[in-house]
Amino acid sequence: MPFCISRRWHLRQLIAASSLVLLVACAEKPTAADAQPLQTVPVTTAPAVITPVVPTENLEIQPSQTFEQWQAAFRKDALAAGISPSLFDRAFAGVTPDMSVIRADRSQPEFARPVWEYLDGALSALRVRKGQALLSQYADTLSAIEQRYGVDRQVLVAVWGMESNFGSFQGDKSVIRSLATLAYEGRRPGFAHAQLLAALQILQQGDIAPEKMLGSWAGAMGQTQFIPTTYNTHAVDFDGDGRRDIWNSPADALASTAHYLQSSGWQKGQPWGFEVTVPGTFNYALADGAIRKSVAEWTQLGVKLPNDASVPAGSEQLSAALLLPAGYRGPAFLILDNFRAVLKYNNSSSYALAVNLLSERFSGAGRINGEWPKDDLPLSRTERIELQTLLSANQYDAGNPDGIIGANTRKAIRAAQQSFGWPADGYPTRKLLDSLRNR
Repeated sequence: MPFCISRRWHLRQLIAASSLVLLVACAEKPTAADAQPLQTVPVTTAPAVITPVVPTENLEIQPSQTFEQWQAAFRKDALAAGISPSLFDRAFAGVTPDMSVIRADRSQPEFARPVWEYLDGALSALRVRKGQALLSQYADTLSAIEQRYGVDRQVLVAVWGMESNFGSFQGDKSVIRSLATLAYEGRRPGFAHAQLLAALQILQQGDIAPEKMLGSWAGAMGQTQFIPTTYNTHAVDFDGDGRRDIWNSPADALASTAHYLQSSGWQKGQPWGFEVTVPGTFNYALADGAIRKSVAEWTQLGVKLPNDASVPAGSEQLSAALLLPAGYRGPAFLILDNFRAVLKYNNSSSYALAVNLLSERFSGAGRINGEWPKDDLPLSRTERIELQTLLSANQYDAGNPDGIIGANTRKAIRAAQQSFGWPADGYPTRKLLDSLRNR
């Protein structure tokens, strides 16, 4: 056993070192897909997609019908929904299942990037400088978007940078082929079926030609990565050319994003949140996305801004939750409604932090004062499953051992932490895993 533990530790160290090299090499690629999902916050239909990276399952397709049979049945559904026969046949000309899409859909990442590494990539100096230049270049367009939708320009440009590195990485897969593969393969047929119908509706509206409708393996499209149903409800023609072109028109992409954030509750001019410090005797069980208090109430509990700064004027009565993205040993944040609006775009706390911090970096702010616990690498997926199994075996019900640290698992972690006399922050650590192994 000691040999196995040592070997695992060296492997994790090697992977961590390798990830730092990759981080430098890939800093300017889109980082939205690398974010880890925040499982404690309910998610609505979101335009962005979390991308898994490591294939773990048999990729052989074994549905109950051939692709041709599935396509014939889907054609009937599409025509019944109002899609013209000629458009359907053009869109599906030569379409076959894409095995790379199946591989991506079934993949499960074994190792999660630490949030501090993710933020380092997301907030790179080159991305900040490029965003600053685009804020100046598109100043008039952004002013008009702000006036119409009430969404701050900095956050729009930050989303643009996170989703596609300002339009330079939009995905090169046929959206029709990807969604047809997902609908045929059958793991999530309802979702893929709805998205594929929506994609055909977009084509029928004439916003884009089938051969130019490109995106990610999961069907996310354009400079700010909308899925088709979100496109149909929130994409807008802001440049007035008669088409909602989120692929080639920055004005349309940014205005569509503003429309989505507006409908998600964004409040212009309000802070997204701010970094705070908490007292040593703090009840860390309060660091739960479901627990909201006014900023003034958090202040009464001893939560303060770093260096005894004052909270922004008018923020005292705003509803806030306490976020500890790396547990009680790392930085702490009070997050407000605008943070939650970004979560509806991509349900990941690291993504929402990156977007909001990047929006502040454009003006020279957005720096974190707290220290990250870099000696505590995140648990791998296998270790998270083991942790959940051990928690349940010790009468702390963690639910289904699936490697996802959701609300049930966090509750179980807090109960276990309390039994050890530790701060009950609900954060999964190697220390807790080892302690449960030895119990």
